[in-house]
Amino acid sequence: MAKMGGIQVGGNAYQVPAGRRDGNVSVAQETNGNLPPPTASVSQLNQIFGSKGLTQADMVALSGAHTIGNAHCSSFDSRLYSYGPNAAGQDPSMDPTYLAALAQQCPQQPAGADGTVAMDPVTPTAFDTNYYASIVAKRGLLASDQALLADPTTAAQVVGYTNSPGTFQTDFAAAMVKMGAIGVLTGTAGTIRATCRVAN
Repeated sequence: MAKMGGIQVGGNAYQVPAGRRDGNVSVAQETNGNLPPPTASVSQLNQIFGSKGLTQADMVALSGAHTIGNAHCSSFDSRLYSYGPNAAGQDPSMDPTYLAALAQQCPQQPAGADGTVAMDPVTPTAFDTNYYASIVAKRGLLASDQALLADPTTAAQVVGYTNSPGTFQTDFAAAMVKMGAIGVLTGTAGTIRATCRVAN
């Protein structure tokens, strides 16, 4: 077992099985269909996570990883400039003040211009529950984030995490360990890396 977690950004440490074999190559195209798009609905999220043996509750907990990091403007700018049936409006599920701030950070650009924005507008470098609080305040950056408030079951979990950070931390750790068991390589497939960040 190895101790892991988001300790440096405020998360809890948790134990995960060590010695997992890594692939020898990474191919970007292999993520297609395996990672949810930023426009995913709850049903699409459930389908993608479910195909990996993860539950809806796991999906909501793992979505909390969006409390740190950045997203490219291109992953959400359709919510700012080309939303709706005529692809010319703004997403009404987004707080108008937040929408205006995002439009300042991500002005409508010609193809190829693509800045980044913090996924958690409150505490972008802290592993906390402000991601969920932002969703409740209609400030979910990605459409797939805000979608969690549109479904009654996922909305209840989102609201629950805003009131119980400890529950989120526990659920996130359990879901991470579960996710780490997806597609484990066995036998002579792949390698066990001496240094996790570098291929042998």
